[in-house]
Amino acid sequence: MRKSVFILSLIILPTAAIINSCSPRSSDKGEAITGEVNIDGSSTVFPLSEAVAEEFRNSYPKVRVTVGESGTGGGFKKFSRGETDINDASRPIRPEEIEACKANGISYLELEVAYDGLAVVVHPSNTWAKEIKVSELKRLWEPAAQGKIMRWNQIRPEWPDKEIHLFGAGTASGTFDYFTEAIVGQAKSSRGDYTASEDDNVLVQGIASDELALGYFGLAYYENNKDKL
Repeated sequence: MRKSVFILSLIILPTAAIINSCSPRSSDKGEAITGEVNIDGSSTVFPLSEAVAEEFRNSYPKVRVTVGESGTGGGFKKFSRGETDINDASRPIRPEEIEACKANGISYLELEVAYDGLAVVVHPSNTWAKEIKVSELKRLWEPAAQGKIMRWNQIRPEWPDKEIHLFGAGTASGTFDYFTEAIVGQAKSSRGDYTASEDDNVLVQGIASDELALGYFGLAYYENNKDKL
């Protein structure tokens, strides 16, 4: 079956790790290092953090490393409360998040670790949407489209008169911020009547099981799920 994925090369997400600079430090000898490292934040950065965490566990087996993915914004809330040591982020830390860290005595170091893109994806059985324009995506995802643009032929008349089922990042996700800013023109400006999740795997599964689906998520998740999409 034909696979359709639209790579939005205009959207490049600088992904970062925000590290609590007050976290306890240990000696350089692996056998002497114990304790816990708690990581949370962006689902876009999650695969990278999980891979690094696995290598770290192999080198320092007495250290318990946990990696969560509650979204960039959700992760920053935990980080600013001192609940995590590292926050994965797919956008820069915001002024209000900086203030929250200051209020709780959290100092931090920001490290840029990678760049990622976004993929706009349809179900493999979709035979009509071979490509889509940014202007069409804007019209589909802007707030004014909510409850109004509900069918494929409303995007292009030659496309079928069938429902369109949308999947996308949750509002706590840095991916949501980047997509809405680059496509709609204003960060956090989006229709709300779509299946939302901060977990990209949930979006992958939703699109893979719905023939009328269109959605967006981090490019790495498309690369890891080409057999489904």
